[in-house]
Amino acid sequence: MEILFLGLTGAAWFVIGIVILVFVLQLCTKLPSDFVFLGGMMLLLVSGVIPTEKVLSSFSSSTVVLIGALFVVICGLVHTGFLQWVIRNCLGSPKNYRRAVVRLMLPVAALSSVLNNTAVVALFTRVVRLWAKKLGIAPSKLLIPLSYASGMGGICTLIGTAPNLLISAMYANETGEMLGFFTTTGVGLFCLFVGVLSVIALSGLIPVRVSPEEALQETKEYTVELMVPTMSELVGMSVKEAGLDKVEGGHIVEIIRLDREVITMVSDEEFIFGGDRLIFSGDIEKILTLRDRFGLVNATHHVFSLEDIEKNRRLRMTSVGFRSALVGRRMCDTSFEEENHLVLVAIARHGEVVKGSPREVELKAGDTLLLECPARFNPAKTWGNDLQEIEDETFCQPNQRTLFSSLILIAMVVVSSLGYISLLQAAFIAAFAMITCRFCTINQARASIDWSLLMIFAGSISIGTAIQETGIAEWISQGILLLCDSNAYLALFGICLVSTFITEFTSNTATAAIFCPIAYQTAISLGVNPLTFCIALMISVSSSFATPIGSPTHMLVYGPGGYRFSDFARIGIPMNFIILFANLTATLILFPL
Repeated sequence: MEILFLGLTGAAWFVIGIVILVFVLQLCTKLPSDFVFLGGMMLLLVSGVIPTEKVLSSFSSSTVVLIGALFVVICGLVHTGFLQWVIRNCLGSPKNYRRAVVRLMLPVAALSSVLNNTAVVALFTRVVRLWAKKLGIAPSKLLIPLSYASGMGGICTLIGTAPNLLISAMYANETGEMLGFFTTTGVGLFCLFVGVLSVIALSGLIPVRVSPEEALQETKEYTVELMVPTMSELVGMSVKEAGLDKVEGGHIVEIIRLDREVITMVSDEEFIFGGDRLIFSGDIEKILTLRDRFGLVNATHHVFSLEDIEKNRRLRMTSVGFRSALVGRRMCDTSFEEENHLVLVAIARHGEVVKGSPREVELKAGDTLLLECPARFNPAKTWGNDLQEIEDETFCQPNQRTLFSSLILIAMVVVSSLGYISLLQAAFIAAFAMITCRFCTINQARASIDWSLLMIFAGSISIGTAIQETGIAEWISQGILLLCDSNAYLALFGICLVSTFITEFTSNTATAAIFCPIAYQTAISLGVNPLTFCIALMISVSSSFATPIGSPTHMLVYGPGGYRFSDFARIGIPMNFIILFANLTATLILFPL
């Protein structure tokens, strides 16, 4: 006979320990989320608390396969210029800020309802900064609404966000009833309508910040160019012999020869010739003491700028992620520059260039780095989640293929929503059509699949299954019933409130996986409609507005907007409560208890 403690078996307490460990590791460490969830699956597998086949069944889940197919469909749309067409035809030239918010949020929400919202925001970020300058609006006033719109758009369809797919899969597993493509649309549209009005009403809480791009635009402000006269004592010396390898307040970025040869990643053994331009970055006042000490002269004109000096090198900006291994470290203490063949030129923080030698500055989350690097350097592929690209990527411009790729998407939505074939079948056909019509190549399709998200999704399903199988969901639901005095409305409010704020600090997919069994079991215990609880939970776990780490899209705009952590809380906390009440109102009307 198995010993119970507080009504739970040892296996159940072990699963609770895994859940707590997953949350703690995500909150307090920089470990990748997919690694954390795979670790949780490993513990479930080794311990045997639930059957092995149930742990591993998450990998063969139709929902996991569906997400993979949808990535390929999105890839085809992106590489045929679909997003560019939307941007070109929807933003326009609104006359005031309120109209600008509407013109921005509605198309972004519409795109995010069928596309990956992170990809949408990544493309719109650069466009919105340029658009804001054209309208005379600070980019920071539009980038938070951009991120919010992508999240609120995602809840409008079944495929708009991963938690919707996860919760619908769990609901179907319990009831045998598949949710439709537009099941969440009514609630989602109401929340979007309320959200847009709320952003406009609360726009005074969105601060005006100087974007790092503006701060880093003029390289003259943080770099200095000194020319070596032909009679200088430095001629013929190596960089180390001349003492230029360790310069107070800065470091040497590159050397430009008279014949325009550019020496980047300057080694200590590089020789100095007459007529060389020495490019230094850091505290200009301290660096200029070199001029008098070594008899150098000011360069006649500044050639080091954001424009490429030659085709195989460029200056580009990236942002340090919140989970980056670079946070809290100095660049000089890492092998980042050497491994990636680049040089850190400057750092911008909260819209201002950080004084002093950039290589000696301790990096913080959200810092914008100006890097001199190879033209093909890709931070996302080279350094994982540590750096996030700020500059826009180059995609195909709209053309005739844009129309046909759009028709494939529309056909996928229509045939699946009318019930002719399942959404999984429709997505597979659409993905196959995108490749066979050459709207994207096989290599592009492979590269488009976010394997990290699929691992998180699979791990979340396994943990959710363990919560259900070990009786934890029923145990917690009984506790909720006691706290709420068996009042279904209070129970629904409590679950949605807690899940909304937990998802501010951890993966919304994980929150959905943990709370879905609890919400479903609570509804069953109360004898009410479990779909009401599941729909409300879908909206709640995707309604994270109060912290920049609450959503990947928030992190994409955090650096480019020059925001501070508290900027999101100022408008995000009121938004959380507003959308929570909008969610509960619409859900209870459309899906009554």
